[in-house]
Amino acid sequence: MLNKEFKKKFDTESNRLKKATIQGDFLYFMKKMDSIENTALIGALLKVRNLEDLETIKTFKEISNENPENIETAPNYPGGINTLRKEVADLLYVDGVHSEVKMLKTSVAFIVEKDGSVSNVHAQGDNFTFNRQAEIALYSISEKFVPAIAKGDPARFQFRLPLTLTMSK
Repeated sequence: MLNKEFKKKFDTESNRLKKATIQGDFLYFMKKMDSIENTALIGALLKVRNLEDLETIKTFKEISNENPENIETAPNYPGGINTLRKEVADLLYVDGVHSEVKMLKTSVAFIVEKDGSVSNVHAQGDNFTFNRQAEIALYSISEKFVPAIAKGDPARFQFRLPLTLTMSK
């Protein structure tokens, strides 16, 4: 709806200078909307992490790969690891990453639950904003994993995904 309204205003304006101003206003507005959405995603991430932390306090759950000899098959993302990497890369909000360094690295640790869902996502790297965006991206993936199998049953499994971002600035 907003696109339509801005376009209508843009199309009805005949002055080229005013058209450029309208276009600039539109781009500025969309960047602000993007920023608001990112703030909301960070808020959602904090809520999820707080709930997971509370759940961890209530009941300690054993992670199957603490005893790797029990694992028959590791978890698998539909399409494989490269599909997962591509989806995470597509979900990364790079405008929310602030850095003076051109190449950023993080390692995202998470648990693949027995039902294939992702929980307890924690990224560790030198750039705080990249870490948070990587966590949001991992929580936002569209598919569930095929869970790990231990002794014939689905099992929880701790997974680690290294990520690198090259800034174009």
